[in-house]
Amino acid sequence: MTDYRAYLVATDGHFTKAIDLECPDDEAAKEKAKQLVDGHDVELWQRSRKIAVFKHKPQ
Repeated sequence: MTDYRAYLVATDGHFTKAIDLECPDDEAAKEKAKQLVDGHDVELWQRSRKIAVFKHKPQ
């Protein structure tokens, strides 16, 4: 398993919370990180490598 971290991003662009994820690969980590989008953006990182950004859709 590879360690990933998903960061919840506030509207001002600052990280508000970090969530550790253990996933076998980038694709599995992306799927888990997408599920965290709920009123805020999520950035997915593996150490210093930024993998993806998932934007929330305002209602």
